Amino acid sequence: MPATQKHYAAVAIGLHWTIAAAILFMIWLGWNMDENEARYQLHKSVGITILVLTLARISWRVLNPPPPLPDTLSVWERRASHAVHLGFYGLMLALPLTGWLYVSTAQDFDIPTVLFGLVSWPDLPFPAALNPVLEAVHSRLAWLALLLLGLHVAGALKHEFTSQDGVLRRMLPAVLFSSGEPTPTRPGSRRISFGLALAFFVLIAAVPFLDRAPTSVPAGADGTAEFSPNWQVDRTASQIVFSGLHDGAPYTGTFANWTARIRFDPDQPETGKAVILIQTNSVDTNKKLYTDSLKSPEWFNVPAYPVATATVSNIVPTEAGYRSDVVLTIKDRSVTAPFLFQLELDGTTAVMTGTAEFGRTPLDLGLTSDPGGDWVDETVRVSATLTASPID
Repeated sequence: MPATQKHYAAVAIGLHWTIAAAILFMIWLGWNMDENEARYQLHKSVGITILVLTLARISWRVLNPPPPLPDTLSVWERRASHAVHLGFYGLMLALPLTGWLYVSTAQDFDIPTVLFGLVSWPDLPFPAALNPVLEAVHSRLAWLALLLLGLHVAGALKHEFTSQDGVLRRMLPAVLFSSGEPTPTRPGSRRISFGLALAFFVLIAAVPFLDRAPTSVPAGADGTAEFSPNWQVDRTASQIVFSGLHDGAPYTGTFANWTARIRFDPDQPETGKAVILIQTNSVDTNKKLYTDSLKSPEWFNVPAYPVATATVSNIVPTEAGYRSDVVLTIKDRSVTAPFLFQLELDGTTAVMTGTAEFGRTPLDLGLTSDPGGDWVDETVRVSATLTASPID
């Protein structure tokens, strides 16, 4: 490379090779993620990362034009290089955007996007009817990216080893340069470029938080018209936990917001009753992907059904404690299951522990993406521990 030839700035070099490595990894991942939910999530995470980095790369290029091509390049070579670069920039935007649109319109495999298992990423509001078209476009753009990648690499190698005009070395880290100077950069351009990309990321990532407003309990849903409670539940010493298996691995979850109205007389247990109201948007599990999935339409459908109800009645003493019926209502669907519990009375404090099991199918939970229970087991176990004291 001639001593007067300038090379790219360090920021441009870093973004170039980071995005290039991510694209190659994405192509491999796209061919090797069938029936693998973890890779599917990783594919989406890397795709959004490429989109954010591309925004930084484009803004950097606008603020800091690249060094001029060597004088040895012919007119058609300059035009071809320019066309390939424009094509790459277009693809680096179009590929993640069409992928984002594709997963946003998915119906049969509608799994929320959680970037690297940490950040909830919202869907775009597009019609589901466009899903097949978006899938086809996204796939063809991937093949086009492979074609442009081949042309780009071939051109760089040709000029480096045949023409020896230093085109490739302009984009190599400074420690590998034998000559040349970095292109001057505009002051503050690093802050502007990465600031714009970060602002885009934060703005989109903040959207899911807008859907976390507290839900209200429908009037009369707490059963006050039917009975008056005589026990006050201590929420700090009580919890409702559900558990099961996903892809052979255990999962657990709880609800942060719920209320319980209990009327129970140990001398007349058959007259007892309890109504528990659960705010479905307060669900929290051991994995963020599960938490986001449960709030989606095919599971709890939080926007349409903010409250689930569990009603305990028909209490009968047994040798081990008590047996009762619990009616669980989610999304206007109700199922009845046996609820076995024990009760410990210690002065003015009562501690109830009990369990029940429910099936996903009658409650219409997750039947769109997993109707046969291939991923999530049919049975969900619910355990409750309630600490209460008498109401004077």
